[in-house]
Amino acid sequence: MRLLPAVAVLGSVSSSGDGLSLADELRAVAPQCGIAVIGTDPGRGTMEKVPSNGVFSVVPDNAGLTHLVRAIKGLVSDCAGIDQTVIRQPSPARQSLSDREREVLRLTADGAPVREIAAELFLSPGTVRNLTSSAIKKLGGRNRFDAACIASKRGWL
Repeated sequence: MRLLPAVAVLGSVSSSGDGLSLADELRAVAPQCGIAVIGTDPGRGTMEKVPSNGVFSVVPDNAGLTHLVRAIKGLVSDCAGIDQTVIRQPSPARQSLSDREREVLRLTADGAPVREIAAELFLSPGTVRNLTSSAIKKLGGRNRFDAACIASKRGWL
């Protein structure tokens, strides 16, 4: 607090909103400090608990570094921002993968190329690419390896 930070980035906030108490404490001690919170799975309940005074930003934990940097720059220029993807809850269709998508991602996680996956699953390479693309969209991944990593972390593989 000796340095009077312009922005503080706080760790993960879950849907329970427990981490927001730290933001409240910080707001009480340094009211001019902008606060960015990395949200693991913040839902509407968490957003309702967000401090109304001061500059505050919520960034999803799966956001890229550029997204976080943009949020911090926004806080420095007194622009609060809550990423709408944080508030929107995914539909049930987006939350689960088909059996084939899981098989493709499992083999991808093992490092198999598309042609090898196609041969092992008795599919065409085009079908493997389509299944991979569908899984990437459902999981919000950047590429097939990122999607496999996300699915693995969620225990879906």
